Amino acid sequence: MPIPMTLRAMTLLVLLAFPAGAETILISNEKDNTITVIDGLTMKVTRTVRVGQRPRGIALSKDQRQLFICAGDDDRVEVLDLETWRVVRHLPSGSDPELLALHPDGRRLFVANEDDNLVTVVDVERGAVLTEIAVGVEPEGMGMSPDGRFLVNTSETTNMAHVIDTATQQIIANVPVGARPRVAIWQADGARFWVSSEIGGVVTVVDAVTRAVIGPIRFAGQGVGREAVQPVGMVFTADGSKAFVALGPANRVAVVDAVTLKVERYLLVGQRVWNVALSPDGKRVYSTNGVSNDLSVIDIEANRVLRSIPVGRSPWGVVVRP
Repeated sequence: MPIPMTLRAMTLLVLLAFPAGAETILISNEKDNTITVIDGLTMKVTRTVRVGQRPRGIALSKDQRQLFICAGDDDRVEVLDLETWRVVRHLPSGSDPELLALHPDGRRLFVANEDDNLVTVVDVERGAVLTEIAVGVEPEGMGMSPDGRFLVNTSETTNMAHVIDTATQQIIANVPVGARPRVAIWQADGARFWVSSEIGGVVTVVDAVTRAVIGPIRFAGQGVGREAVQPVGMVFTADGSKAFVALGPANRVAVVDAVTLKVERYLLVGQRVWNVALSPDGKRVYSTNGVSNDLSVIDIEANRVLRSIPVGRSPWGVVVRP
């Protein structure tokens, strides 16, 4: 039977608005103890998977067949199989793991343990702790350099970015940044890393060689008090020309020119935006909104929010599997 023209038109509109491939969007829901799974083509929730207590930071394995999950209240990293959708392993970590970063070798997992003031290095294959690195008070952000030589860990109370040599597993530099640093990311060329500071309301840009501060980037929310502008998650566009910065209770994502470090615009998303992720085709940014309990879909070229998708309670982390 021929498809009615109205249905054809509707299908075309969906494909134009969401020109994604077979990508899968994965969101950790902090209060529900679940992972929400969204199909990138239909933008529909396909399943909800129960995991450990208070899941926050998440990261894909190198082969993208598994998801590493910081189960903060269980003091462990869980491994979710993305074919069977079952937790198949528990990896050791310190107390209250919050964010984590996988080394490009696919074997070493670096985990920030907020209560222990440690970065724990875990051998994924053996499921064993390789070493523990003492850092500042309340470690959180975990930014791995593109070549895997360095890891930047942020300490929320010490207000520093600690540069760690991943070969020697030693701190080689401590860079003062704004108050309560949360997330660290690297430019694709490895020349600079960016650190968001929630209470300081700034993003600090740091030269990776000299460790000199180039920023900071400041934000002025439209109709929002300065105290509500609290940068957390960040992601670069595929070409590295722009960065999208989640501004917390300001309920906005800032679009920043990565060369001039100037804010170009603010996009209104859901309430209490935490973290952001880039689609594999580089056309969309997804943001987790912790109070409105949804995921916002941002069209990069159009600089607009396409829609919001309800997920679990207090969505926090987000990654996209191609």
